[in-house]
Amino acid sequence: MIFIAVRFTVRSADREKWLPAVEDFTLATRQEPGNVFFDWSCSVENPDQFVLLEAFASAEAGAAHVKSEHFAAAMDRMADLVAETPEIINVEVPGEGWSRMAELQPRTR
Repeated sequence: MIFIAVRFTVRSADREKWLPAVEDFTLATRQEPGNVFFDWSCSVENPDQFVLLEAFASAEAGAAHVKSEHFAAAMDRMADLVAETPEIINVEVPGEGWSRMAELQPRTR
């Protein structure tokens, strides 16, 4: 599985525009063959920072994603909103998705 984490720092004035701007990209990517997950989060320490966690079943699925029309369109839209070049981690990991954390279980009430 290809696991990718990307931190996007957006211009403060454009913070509220970010999620609407990436909505079509998100929905299209989640429909791609080989997409395992594509999830956005917002930093609790920096309100101008969004984190994208995404995974693809194979390197080929990841490559197809980067070559898609919706990827190109999203990069064009994002360029107007980011304050700096995003930071990325892109690694191949074993597995097929999320696993359960062994160290923590909910208590029974």
